[in-house]
Amino acid sequence: MSTTGQDLGDEPPERFYVITRGHSRTAGRAALDLVTLIVSRAEPTPSMPPEHAAVLRLCGSPLSVAEISAYLRLPVSAVTVVLADLVAEERVEARASVPAALLPDRALLEAVMHGLQRL
Repeated sequence: MSTTGQDLGDEPPERFYVITRGHSRTAGRAALDLVTLIVSRAEPTPSMPPEHAAVLRLCGSPLSVAEISAYLRLPVSAVTVVLADLVAEERVEARASVPAALLPDRALLEAVMHGLQRL
């Protein structure tokens, strides 16, 4: 985890290689996008890498992949590899965000908003 306040561009590429354990893709693993919600299913163990433990501590409540990336100050590409490892180990659960089809119609929301403004 970066605690020096450096920009991600200042990080040596070797660090990301170590964080991802040499994996460069999440092929054949969980499909994660920026809005996928992650929830811990386990507690960190002393032997796990610090980034894995940090994810488990952060995700007591659901957080999106983008939020985790921001909190850890790591690129999304590195975070998705770490998360895919944790999903495969069943230490976290990945939940899809709410599909657009399940959201209320925009016209309905606007009608409610205008109705509330008239009160």
